[in-house]
Amino acid sequence: MPPVKKKTLYGGETKKAVENFPISGETVPISVIHWLGRIKGTAALVNAELGNLDPALAQEIADAGAAIAAGEHDAQFPIDVFQTGSGTSSNMNTNEVISALTDGKAHPNDHVNFGQSSNDVFPSAVHLAALDETTNRLLPALKQLEKSFDRKAKRFKDVVKSGRTHLMDAVPVTLGAEFAGYAAQMRLGQERVSSALVHVGQIPLGGTATGTGLNTHPKFAEEVRKRLVKDSKLKLIAAPLDPFEAQANRDALVELSGALKVVAVSLTKIAQDIALMGSGPRAGIGEIFLPELQKGSSIMPGKVNPVLPEVVLQVSAQVIGNDTAITIGGMQGQFELNVRIPLIARNLLQSIHLLSTTTVAFAEKCVDGIEVNKAGTKASAENTLAAATALNGAIGYDAAAAIVKEASASGKPLREVALSAGVEAKLYDETINLRKIAAGNQA
Repeated sequence: MPPVKKKTLYGGETKKAVENFPISGETVPISVIHWLGRIKGTAALVNAELGNLDPALAQEIADAGAAIAAGEHDAQFPIDVFQTGSGTSSNMNTNEVISALTDGKAHPNDHVNFGQSSNDVFPSAVHLAALDETTNRLLPALKQLEKSFDRKAKRFKDVVKSGRTHLMDAVPVTLGAEFAGYAAQMRLGQERVSSALVHVGQIPLGGTATGTGLNTHPKFAEEVRKRLVKDSKLKLIAAPLDPFEAQANRDALVELSGALKVVAVSLTKIAQDIALMGSGPRAGIGEIFLPELQKGSSIMPGKVNPVLPEVVLQVSAQVIGNDTAITIGGMQGQFELNVRIPLIARNLLQSIHLLSTTTVAFAEKCVDGIEVNKAGTKASAENTLAAATALNGAIGYDAAAAIVKEASASGKPLREVALSAGVEAKLYDETINLRKIAAGNQA
């Protein structure tokens, strides 16, 4: 039997766009499509309440929009993400699908799109998708990684090792203090992202073509936002400070991307540290053991690589690259409309997705399984000549520096060189207490 062809719900405008934009083979992020469905359905119900649509027809539009939002018709949205810069093609695609789901009773423009324009609806859907995905996926993922680091910080609080600055030996620190620093980076990252969401939630809905609200009831946008807040529980959805600002630029999305870039920078630093601390097992730093997840080489038996830190580093590079494209996209749009919205949506939602999945995998498959290499931390703590810094107050910087240089040149233990230089054994033993040094001014 020949395969059963799926019914096509979209119409002529969608087909034109598919033909016009054979660019990447990558469609508009599906979360944006789902939010377009929610907006269309909610708008219809509000328009019925305001006397602009027949209630029965409005309910059919709302039911169709809900089905799109639930992902029941994802295959009906085939347009390439690299399309007209306002997202008009995807807005028309949504109108046509909803019209078909009402058996044509609802006209794509006159009914489904009533009180709307691509110029306010499409960016609103992008903002809401970003708000939704960040709130419900990314922030919980970052919190999970923060907690993983916090647990390790407590567990490693008494593990003394060499500190390092400029990749050179520095005064001793605790492994717990380093992990507490990583937890703080994730905590601050959440704060930066959350701060940006306040602006992301200010959607331009109701501005129609240029921000004036032409052909829209004065209460339309406010009522739609109220319903969206109630239905989605995204409390940050709000009116923009100025309708022309809200429609003419996508600064809020650029701001959110900037916060994501900072998270990526933090993750890069952390992943590099963890990979380096786990390097070895014999010819590297070797202060921690990473979980052995898979073979590290097809030719070298027993080799294990830091695969999760490497994933984090690659994803972070992608997020930073996405931010560059988003920044350029945010610059583009003269007068009343930004016209790089699909580009911004594609890169921003990819960054949110990648950071969400990667931080969870990093927490669960790497950080939670990290163990201390006690021999490695003990050796690094005892071998760092920078511990002599603690003698500065007793013998002065120059004398301490001379001891360090002699120990480094001769290979002799720091204590032996110090004693031969006239430092009293009691003073040395009381001062060069590695755990006390690692505690710094908290000792």
